[in-house]
Amino acid sequence: METRTNANLATYLNDHLAGSVVAVEMMEHLEKVHARSELAGKLAQLRAEIVSDRSELEALMERRRIKRSYTRKAIAWLSEKFAEIKLGLDDKAGGSLHLLEALEAIAVGIDGKRALWRSLKAAQVDGLSDADLQRLDQRAQDQREAMEQLRLDAAEKALGDFGGARR
Repeated sequence: METRTNANLATYLNDHLAGSVVAVEMMEHLEKVHARSELAGKLAQLRAEIVSDRSELEALMERRRIKRSYTRKAIAWLSEKFAEIKLGLDDKAGGSLHLLEALEAIAVGIDGKRALWRSLKAAQVDGLSDADLQRLDQRAQDQREAMEQLRLDAAEKALGDFGGARR
């Protein structure tokens, strides 16, 4: 049973590590497309926090002696490239729909990261203190709120009624 639990934890943590690759890659892409804008600055700040969170996850994996799955990270990297192709088919890279869909994907990732920290706390996984997990959970919530404002701004631009009467 213990071996299966460890295997489950390794898979779970590696999946979240891979997810962070997708989020960071998408954010870097958006920062380049929207260079020198207020949006790029906000994304850079959020990306730095997400990279810091990823470092905490990697440190936890080291403490737990969980090997990183480079296959999962490579698949995540490819997934992000496929997502960019899909988004590019919907709208050009600098387009408002492209931005909205990319921000939504990142927002879902942040929700997943928050679920990670909460799951680790619920399962009482050794390697991070309750205080650390609470701090990480709160940071994820703050990131999600910041992302939500960016997402709603993008939604207004992408989906706005172009001057029609609002109900």
